[in-house]
Amino acid sequence: MLKIYTLSNCDTCRKAIAWLRDHDVAFTELAIRTTPPTTAELRAALAANGGELRKLFNTSGRDYREQGLGEKLPGLTAPAALALLGANGNLVKRPFLVGDGVTLVGFNPTTWTTALAGR
Repeated sequence: MLKIYTLSNCDTCRKAIAWLRDHDVAFTELAIRTTPPTTAELRAALAANGGELRKLFNTSGRDYREQGLGEKLPGLTAPAALALLGANGNLVKRPFLVGDGVTLVGFNPTTWTTALAGR
């Protein structure tokens, strides 16, 4: 079963949920603010994104800006960055989709079609 972490007032998250429903893909939705992705899920997303920490962060978010993470992120270790993400769901780029062999960050219909073909 796929898990998708979303924010209710996020238009991109609503588009991703609609896409999943339109494609008859079963999923469980979790509120990213109250239930951030686990460290294991974040590690899987990091690996799926070639080790690029920045791709996991909601770089346009207020929490990201207020914490000055644009400047701090290049100096953070992966464990430290993943700890920040796991402690504050507002920092995680959304939607965040995980499941057996699939980890997707952000919503791109073409990427999602390829990754979720046959589910």
